[in-house]
Amino acid sequence: MMARVRKAMDEREKGFTLIELLVVIIIIGILAAIAIPAFLNQRQNGWASQVESDVKNAAIAAESFAVGNNGSYVGLDAADALEDNGFRGTQDVTVNVTTADADQFVIVGSHSRLDAARTWTYDSETGVIVDSEDPVTP
Repeated sequence: MMARVRKAMDEREKGFTLIELLVVIIIIGILAAIAIPAFLNQRQNGWASQVESDVKNAAIAAESFAVGNNGSYVGLDAADALEDNGFRGTQDVTVNVTTADADQFVIVGSHSRLDAARTWTYDSETGVIVDSEDPVTP
């Protein structure tokens, strides 16, 4: 009895059929079509988070600048004012102080790998970071 089962197993064809292989390739293609755009979107979200983090850190450095300047933000827009107060930017992120007077300041940040028109703006008067692509405040 066992010899007959063994003989039947030996005579049976081994391997995958063409249809089975095509089904597997189609399934892999569908999964890739779903995963690749999601991955690219996550990269952009990561770059956006880098800018937002740098803008927050620049705002802290600006407040530190004001502490050493009798509460005034005058001179904050100088090239090294933020770095002199502890700010270290992330690669590919640009942070600039666009407005600085005695009472308030505005910091704008952007990322070189994102759309050039997309910026994040921090206004010390409101204390909120606003994304130009999604201007609704939290």
